[in-house]
Amino acid sequence: MAHPRKISAHGTQAEETLIGRRGRLLGAKSQLFYDEPVHLVRGEGVWLYDADGRQYLDAYNNVAHVGHCHPHVVEALCRQASLLNTHTRYLHTAILDYVERLTATFDASLTTAILTCTGSEANDIALRMAQATSGQMGIIATDATYHGNTTAVSQLSTRMPPVGGRAPYVRLVPAPDSFRHPDAMADGKAFGDAVREAIASLAKDGIGLSGMILCPLLANEGFPTLPSGFFDDAVAAVREAGGLVIADEVQPGFGRTGSHFWGHQRAGFVPDVVTMGKPMGNGHPVAAVVTTSEILATFRNAFRYFNTFGGNPVSCAVANAVLDVLEDENLVANARDVGIYALSLLRPLADRHDCIGEVRGAGLFFGAELVHDRETREPAPDIAGRVINAMRDRGVLMGKTGIHGNVLKIRPPMPFSRAHAELLIGTLDEVLGGVGGVMA
Repeated sequence: MAHPRKISAHGTQAEETLIGRRGRLLGAKSQLFYDEPVHLVRGEGVWLYDADGRQYLDAYNNVAHVGHCHPHVVEALCRQASLLNTHTRYLHTAILDYVERLTATFDASLTTAILTCTGSEANDIALRMAQATSGQMGIIATDATYHGNTTAVSQLSTRMPPVGGRAPYVRLVPAPDSFRHPDAMADGKAFGDAVREAIASLAKDGIGLSGMILCPLLANEGFPTLPSGFFDDAVAAVREAGGLVIADEVQPGFGRTGSHFWGHQRAGFVPDVVTMGKPMGNGHPVAAVVTTSEILATFRNAFRYFNTFGGNPVSCAVANAVLDVLEDENLVANARDVGIYALSLLRPLADRHDCIGEVRGAGLFFGAELVHDRETREPAPDIAGRVINAMRDRGVLMGKTGIHGNVLKIRPPMPFSRAHAELLIGTLDEVLGGVGGVMA
């Protein structure tokens, strides 16, 4: 019998390091966070623990939306897994009970759903719903977005351009930039004009418009500061052209912004289709598409769609338990309170650190844009990279995002408290003093 090679988490004395083993088995470019990746073995609430027992404050994960390994969610998963798990071609009530409860959080027009396993799948379905309803193929997104990794939705990402070039039915419009172009943020007209130009371009090429997909918080775009009604003109333009408006709620949804349960509610528009993913199952793979009964009927008539695991009883029990915790622990109100408090601590840092160009955010999704020069507003993705790695070294996990990759992204689990915010911002203050420059 062959003996496996000895593996070490640290790679100091072993024949093969954990990172080396990962590269061999998963591919050399299998992405990891941080210059020194974290080997996690346990999570609880807003805390994560590595193989050496070190504790990290999780200020990044929207996956464990109501906290890592929440006992109510874990118990619901175990209970249902011990009873029944099958697909939706058999009758079971768990999916019906959940969809009724989920759709009750939306506008009265949005009453039906399809459950999937991932947000990528949900967005893929949303694109096909737009195609079936409009009879056209053209889709509009921003030029700094991300909506998943299926063949269809990966066409919308600019981070990794598609092999062979972008599909002719895709149009990408400039993402709003509240720091460099504040005047264009006043009423959304510039964004609406860009959408109209994209619609005209599709028409000129004989393609036609199926819809527009966007995150209502523009999270991957750096969550710029948007005035209420910013999207109104663009939404009107899409609907005038016969297209659907798709809201990708994977990041702002389930109460993260604090003021509303869904990002599009905060932004002030009602979409035709809503997609959601990660936070829905608190780490369990479950996602969904919510839409009107008419759009769903059109989709069902146009496509033979079935998902073996989407909407299974265990996934529905988990998703339902997440809604329980959000309600029972009043976590949306907590996101509002702690988010306001965190911003009140973060904003004064701009008076001490000249690398902070703009502080922004909503609820438990906040951060700061980092620059080399406030006058020229030159982006500083290099400083942002050093900051998140230094924070990791001090036991706080966070990320970076944005058009230029220079926006600090703080997006903790929903039970994040004021005390956690104090620890986070206090540590960030120290780190910025070391890597980003301090005001004289």
